[in-house]
Amino acid sequence: MEPLPQPTAHLPLTDREAAAEAERILAAAYQPSHPTPTATHYRDDTPLPTHGPTPPVPQPDHRIVPAWAAGTAVASIGVGAGSIGLGCCAWLVLQGLASVTLYGVLMVTLPFAGAAMLTTAIGCAVSKARKAGPTSVYKGPVTQKTEIHSSTRGMFFARTRNDIR
Repeated sequence: MEPLPQPTAHLPLTDREAAAEAERILAAAYQPSHPTPTATHYRDDTPLPTHGPTPPVPQPDHRIVPAWAAGTAVASIGVGAGSIGLGCCAWLVLQGLASVTLYGVLMVTLPFAGAAMLTTAIGCAVSKARKAGPTSVYKGPVTQKTEIHSSTRGMFFARTRNDIR
């Protein structure tokens, strides 16, 4: 294909120039920018040794949301439902009084909702801080040793005791 002259800004494109420009745009759009990976998974079927050092095993974690974040969200929903309950209770109690409006009831329950939200946030922070502990990562050979000591006593009323160490 021969190169076309660039059109000037004030003249419209001819049909031939428009078709060539459209082909160029489509070719550039469908040009792969990154090579597509061929393998999406891998399984190692190498047999593990029965004695000696055991190789580390990857244990991927596929959680979408951390547990503490899900707990905080559930607690926030509970706080919202509780504040609605407090508002309804206050509305029922204050319904007989003169000039009670919905906005007035909401203003009365607002401090309770704020205190409940603050309590939930503090509780979540304390729970998260309590659960955070040191993570021990050991590198080197792993030795697995299991001993089972079994003892049986009696003839008719027998008792078996197994000690696994």
